[in-house]
Amino acid sequence: MDVSVGSHVEICSDEDGFLGSYYEAKVLSRSAGKDKLRVEYNTLLADDQIGPLKEVVRASQVRPVPPAIRVSTFNVLDIVDAYDLDGWWVGRVTGRRGNYRYSVYFECSGDEYDYPVSALRIHQEYENGRWVPSQQRGV
Repeated sequence: MDVSVGSHVEICSDEDGFLGSYYEAKVLSRSAGKDKLRVEYNTLLADDQIGPLKEVVRASQVRPVPPAIRVSTFNVLDIVDAYDLDGWWVGRVTGRRGNYRYSVYFECSGDEYDYPVSALRIHQEYENGRWVPSQQRGV
């Protein structure tokens, strides 16, 4: 994937406890070998808590921001991204709580939490230069 300086992207974390979560960022620069990028996160703060976190990440951790897919409801077993702790976390809908809340199970942690529909989006994978919604992947 070719990413230009100034692009808005998502970074897939590979740190323990954050594995598989995605955080929105802007590309600040590329390394000479093009396998690393310097990014500035939109929602994560630097250790001093004053400004946004800036760090160098591998290009393989970077993907474009997925397009919005408008939905008003989800079904049990839908794969979704839930916005929590300043990032998007991949989970599976396990139930509905009223009209606009859903229970989501996270395989990576074994936890289940309830979210309003406004904090959920259809999970999409970036494959061969295009976005594929989880419902079309047969997962």
